[in-house]
Amino acid sequence: MGRYVIRRLLQMIPVFFGTTLLIFLMVNVMGDPIAGLCGDRQCDPATAAQLRSEFGLDKPVWQQYLTYMGNVFTGDFGTAFNGQKVTELMATAFPITIRLTIVAIVFEIVIGISLGVVTGLRRGRPVDTTVLILTLVVISIPTFVTGLLLQLLLGVEWGIIKPSVSSEAPFNELLVPGLVLASVSLAYVTRLTRTSIAENARADYVRTAVAKGLPRRRVVIRHLLRNSLIPVVTFIGTDVGALMGGAIVTERIFNIHGVGFQLYQGILRQNSQTVVGFVTILVLVFLAANLIVDLLYAVLDPRIRYA
Repeated sequence: MGRYVIRRLLQMIPVFFGTTLLIFLMVNVMGDPIAGLCGDRQCDPATAAQLRSEFGLDKPVWQQYLTYMGNVFTGDFGTAFNGQKVTELMATAFPITIRLTIVAIVFEIVIGISLGVVTGLRRGRPVDTTVLILTLVVISIPTFVTGLLLQLLLGVEWGIIKPSVSSEAPFNELLVPGLVLASVSLAYVTRLTRTSIAENARADYVRTAVAKGLPRRRVVIRHLLRNSLIPVVTFIGTDVGALMGGAIVTERIFNIHGVGFQLYQGILRQNSQTVVGFVTILVLVFLAANLIVDLLYAVLDPRIRYA
């Protein structure tokens, strides 16, 4: 196990540098950030040259990347064009998005897996057909439509929730936004769990457990569910980073000043330091989540061993 973890960590190094380099190059071709600093009027040449020198934009792209990565390893993610440190923006944005992601993941695990187990054990019955139709509807509706509809009904019409989340963003205010963020992934988790449960229910080890006279509850939880969760855990693990980075729509609807909000503002203002800094952290989240998922395989299925 230890050698496997070390090997995976070594494999992450070229992936990390490759993805950050790609993001850095993409952000630097979005446009001229200096032009955005001057508003509607064009910057005079002297001011533009001074700003480029101040933010290091007068150097070649490869040199900017090496300088940026050197600063990252010292904990310096640069300065936004408004003069605020990117690390300060991260300190306020990431805790909010982490709470929102936790709420979304809990919905996926509790509701998605529960519905998947119920429908997988009752394949072809009315409850199975009903859940399949509902999940298909959820997948078909865009997230911004679901968010705006719930905000209008629960927040404006019925007054059950606040239409806009407060700046502190406590867990109780993030329940509905978390459900909106998790809605599509929740539907996929339900369908994936259902399919996996239905397939493994016909496996030999399940029939053997039933023939031994084991209680149905133990057969489902100890034998059927553990093996069926492997593809589900893979999906949820990769979905963690996707939820954190893809929360732009949800955070905009509910006025949540998290990672999605900061990325939107950075892209809108062509603030390359902010965008690259936040995406760099998201890359690390993706890599860590994938490593944790691979290690969980051995916990779910004892037959899996790492050399």
